[in-house]
Amino acid sequence: MANQVADWADPRTILAFYRDAGVDEAIEDMPVDRYQLSAAQQSAAPAARQALPLPSREAPREPARAPLAAPALIQVPLQSPAAVTDARQAAAAATSLDALRDAIAAFDGCALKQTAKTTVFADGNPQAALMIVGEAPGADEDRLGKPFVGVSGQLLDRMFAAIGYDRSNFYITNILPWRPPGNRSPTAAEIATCMPFVERHITLVKPKVLVFAGGVSAKALLNTAEGIMRLRGRWFDYRAEPSLPAIAAMPTFHPAYLLRSPAQKREAWRDMLAIKQRLAELTS
Repeated sequence: MANQVADWADPRTILAFYRDAGVDEAIEDMPVDRYQLSAAQQSAAPAARQALPLPSREAPREPARAPLAAPALIQVPLQSPAAVTDARQAAAAATSLDALRDAIAAFDGCALKQTAKTTVFADGNPQAALMIVGEAPGADEDRLGKPFVGVSGQLLDRMFAAIGYDRSNFYITNILPWRPPGNRSPTAAEIATCMPFVERHITLVKPKVLVFAGGVSAKALLNTAEGIMRLRGRWFDYRAEPSLPAIAAMPTFHPAYLLRSPAQKREAWRDMLAIKQRLAELTS
């Protein structure tokens, strides 16, 4: 079969050529015939094209604006060892949840308190056998003063409702009682400063089963560098103090991660079933 000669006068032939060549966008306002330009004209063409008037059918363009300055970052100072000592003393002096709530509200050793709107303590039933510890409050939690009330909190409620639990029969808190600016990850210093309050919180509640929602709380409370992918689905013995009885603890994915990675919900469901079974064994 003889080769057909392309009809370059046909716009459809030119468009097909562009398509086959991988051209997917126009970078000029008007087409330019490069073959009609001399070498000198080609070098001067970019500047000349900037001075060309726009076609009449287009609306005039707005003048170029200066780029916006980057917002100033909030510098979070590293807390001193004295702040950790103060937190440990304040937590140890709290003999009830109300006293612990007051101690956290009065504590000024963490810079996050200065940027947060509210102190987010806990929610749910403190007499429950199940306690969940997350990472830190988000924007909705900071506004309402309760943990896990935003979109990720709604998913968490649905996850535990699927195994027969809600906030009337579980208790929930976070590693940090104050929201990090911009929902950034907590620093090691911030976690270390607030850790005595979390440990005392767990000691006062005395749950039978702990669930660490997300890698931040799991690594902090288990004192490990392993990531959540390795930790989730495994049972650990948690002790806030060496002299206290061990509490069965399981890390699982944070619901915010599941919203970004829905394919991991299958693994999270396995965790839920294992948690349900352990709770049944310990409460029967």
